[in-house]
Amino acid sequence: MNRSIPFEKNELISVDSIPGMFGGPDMPLWNTPVTPKENVAAMYHDKHPYWVPSGADAGMIMPPLYNTRLGRGGPGGITDAFGIHWEYVEQVHGSIVRPGAPLLSDVNEWREKVIFPDIDAWDWAAEAEATKIDTRRSTQISFVNGFWFERLISFMDFLPAAMALIDEDQIDAIRDLFEASTSFAIKLVDKFCEYWPALDGFNIHDDWGSQRSPFFSEETAYDLFVPHMKALTDHIHTKGRFATLHSCGHNFTRVQCFIDGGFDSWDPQPMNDTHALYEQYGDKIIISVVPAGIDAANASDDDMRAAARAFVDTYCRPGKPAAVNHAAREKLTNAFYEELYEYSRKHYGGFA
Repeated sequence: MNRSIPFEKNELISVDSIPGMFGGPDMPLWNTPVTPKENVAAMYHDKHPYWVPSGADAGMIMPPLYNTRLGRGGPGGITDAFGIHWEYVEQVHGSIVRPGAPLLSDVNEWREKVIFPDIDAWDWAAEAEATKIDTRRSTQISFVNGFWFERLISFMDFLPAAMALIDEDQIDAIRDLFEASTSFAIKLVDKFCEYWPALDGFNIHDDWGSQRSPFFSEETAYDLFVPHMKALTDHIHTKGRFATLHSCGHNFTRVQCFIDGGFDSWDPQPMNDTHALYEQYGDKIIISVVPAGIDAANASDDDMRAAARAFVDTYCRPGKPAAVNHAAREKLTNAFYEELYEYSRKHYGGFA
């Protein structure tokens, strides 16, 4: 699309609906001049989208093939491919490993106890037939549990896993385990690219922090994690896909690790100063920013439209785009998203 094509009001006509992620409400598909899929690709590959992507522009899949073997299952609970049992916790609408009976008491045991599954034996063709991608929007696979710290926690429980990171007697074993888990991740990437060729990206999970601070030092991050992150993201990029990071916690001081690990974007939790993150690092990694100054409970449509324009004016620069943070999305109204689309479409096209 030529960005010099002026915005037309009929672009905001709903021509269809797109199912929400993971059972969420349907979202309108507007009469946009390029598909949402093409717009998200422009954001990641050109750093110059046609408009600020919204919830309808991008989605994720987590096929049962992955979720019941390497994910967390659902309300029924699962025993994953490593023999780890995940129990569903109704209060948080998610699953955890019951602590107290870890697979590993010491990482040095991993070669005897951690058996990576033979993914070639899985019925990928049947799963691809059952789990379709809507090619109108951008789609990622969500690699819940990841391949590094989160996976280590599932093997050991949290405290022993955290302690292992600073135990000289276990560090070499951690490096070997993470090398093996990264090689396993690369094989998974190849399978997903083969059976879901329309897949646009990979969302990798690895939580690094608490409400107040990271779980481990920057030195530990660069020693044990960043090289393996970079190996995986480099491989994803050779496939023509982008790599996004899900990492919960107060990880402001670790964003350079994420950049050096090769990630294209990070959607931080709001205990991080997303505005400062954008200003300092937004030209190196796409940051999802929490829109400022919105009293959602009392805001009028005019207030919401003004907030959308302010977001675009501040955070939508060619070469330094931003996305809307996940934590804010439920508080934003149709008026916000309509203005966000129209104003950013004009902005990125040079008309605002």
